[in-house]
Amino acid sequence: MPWIKTIAPRDATGRLKKSYDAAVARAGRVFGIVRCMSLAPAVLDASMGLYGRIMHAKTGLSRVQRELLATVVSRTNDCHY
Repeated sequence: MPWIKTIAPRDATGRLKKSYDAAVARAGRVFGIVRCMSLAPAVLDASMGLYGRIMHAKTGLSRVQRELLATVVSRTNDCHY
């Protein structure tokens, strides 16, 4: 398995700490998919912004359908997220 250097939640400061705090508020903890972007907080924020816009858009599919599609794609790609 590849190894990616990350910043642990306890060591986060500034912008990254705010992003981690938002992750905890949203999901209860900081998942690895979030931590893998910890060295580039601007990228993390942009990624989470895109995710939020896609999952909460008021057009097309319902939120439940989007979550189902995300689950199917993750499973197909053998990704536990």
